[in-house]
Amino acid sequence: MNETNIKKKKGFKYYLPNLKFAGIFIVGLAIFLYPSASNYINTKNQSRAISAYDEALASISAEDYEKYWAQAREYNEKLASGAMSFNLTDEELEEYNSVLDPTGTGVMGHIEIENIGVDLPIYHGVDESVLQVGIGHLPGTSLPTGTAGTHAVLSGHRGLPSAKLFSDLDQMIEGDTFLLHIMNQTFAYQVDQITIVLPEETQGLGVFQGEDYVTLVTCTPYGVNTHRMLVRGKRVDYNEETKLIVPADAAKYSNLTVAPFIAGPIIFILFIWFVISTSHPNEKRIAKEMLRGSSKNKKL
Repeated sequence: MNETNIKKKKGFKYYLPNLKFAGIFIVGLAIFLYPSASNYINTKNQSRAISAYDEALASISAEDYEKYWAQAREYNEKLASGAMSFNLTDEELEEYNSVLDPTGTGVMGHIEIENIGVDLPIYHGVDESVLQVGIGHLPGTSLPTGTAGTHAVLSGHRGLPSAKLFSDLDQMIEGDTFLLHIMNQTFAYQVDQITIVLPEETQGLGVFQGEDYVTLVTCTPYGVNTHRMLVRGKRVDYNEETKLIVPADAAKYSNLTVAPFIAGPIIFILFIWFVISTSHPNEKRIAKEMLRGSSKNKKL
């Protein structure tokens, strides 16, 4: 009996269990791979945004840099002289968005935290559209200019299935460092305080006279998000000669990100083996005969 007759005799119902298993397997594999695949894509997009930012900076003159820095420092001085407020008027928001945006893309720089393997673009504002793709700068706080009497606050999501962002921020400890690459300057900060607060407890985000602070903010506990984790860094000297600079397009990937891409093909091979091993003996015999026939044809 040939293969065609066997299929006609058995009918669709004979293959239904394997087809159901295949469908469940494919759906499960897609769910399993989605977080890693999505994070990989987002990481590449973040790297491209940083590369585009750095490339755009190459055409800016030294005179223009001085103008941008002077504007940002003036903005910070004006901010520090008034009461702290995170609810800016439309006019204030327009002014805020126009400062420290040399490329006109809303990107003011990027933050590099080597300890947790991230290098992320920093955008103006903390709208959801920003926090889905990068790190947001909290309006109403100082711009990151590396000057005394400033306190910039940078916010990032944690636990997104589509992007890593600040998911590993809880792994940082006092003494760790992070870098802010802002226009043509790099500022280094050393973590001096880590606190857990309620969302409305913002008193620690104000300016401290004579100090240059940057606080990184994310939600905690993981997946619950009832509180905020504040990782504050104090500016320290930065020695560029002793720092290994990682190119923006050389994305770092954790073992958790890479593992599914290795496990996926292995699971798929096991699935094929399962289907073959549970096939009808006649079908396996026919498959072997077809393989032998194929080999003979190749020899001829």
